[in-house]
Amino acid sequence: MADLAKHRENFESSYAREAIREPFNFWGLAGFAVAAAYSFSIIPLLIALIAEIAYVMVVPNLPWYRQLVQTRERQRLLKAHKDARERLIKTFTPREREAVEYLRWLKEKIQDNYKKFTGARSLPSNLTALEQRWEDFVDLLDVYRRRKQHLKSINRQAVHNQLSQAYRAAESSTDEKTKRIQQTNVEILKRRIASFDEIERSVKLVEGQLQSIENFFSYLNDEIVTMSTPEKFSLLDFEQLSDSIAMTKQMLDATADEVGALDSYNREMGNLELLPGAK
Repeated sequence: MADLAKHRENFESSYAREAIREPFNFWGLAGFAVAAAYSFSIIPLLIALIAEIAYVMVVPNLPWYRQLVQTRERQRLLKAHKDARERLIKTFTPREREAVEYLRWLKEKIQDNYKKFTGARSLPSNLTALEQRWEDFVDLLDVYRRRKQHLKSINRQAVHNQLSQAYRAAESSTDEKTKRIQQTNVEILKRRIASFDEIERSVKLVEGQLQSIENFFSYLNDEIVTMSTPEKFSLLDFEQLSDSIAMTKQMLDATADEVGALDSYNREMGNLELLPGAK
């Protein structure tokens, strides 16, 4: 309850802060200050103080003003989201950026063609959701390239060599504590080797998913060109692609947790040559 009250208090104070920062509030106070300076009187300042107290008590609680603040915050978050995605795209290779920009162009072409060939003034929800599918493509492409780089940086032979050494050390250990440590190391290294196959499978899965998104966009454009009425568009199924992307992301999240845990273990154990990027 205390956390909820604190959250509500912060939420309420945010409206007050926004109201204080409003240009019309600033210029209003400035006007009173100028009046005080020209009249050589503190009365305009006292009036400004009273007006400001009333302003801060009333305006932040007005429904229309709260809606305005919420709209601004949504727009700010949306802009920050888009800016972050554009910065991410700039880190891609020229070939990767070409794929991203082609799909962006195709997305816009699909939406334009829908209005052109059906005569509709607005887009159906499925077509407005193409923006999210494009973002999914960018996200998956980022995961794909990083995982491929991860695979390239892995020294499999070094892991197999350490596993063989750990097996021998466990078998030859006479001290029970040392033996348990080596057996734990054996299990971790076996999991590390198993994770290689998981990463390879995930790379292939993401590669197929990327191709699936590209093909779906092309398919949509082909279908819309031949449409005569908006109603026919409802026959196209978007759910299968959405479910497929969600399943792929779930698998990637699970694999990322496992690989991250193994990397942390190797870092703690000093097995730096087994970490991604190690030479």
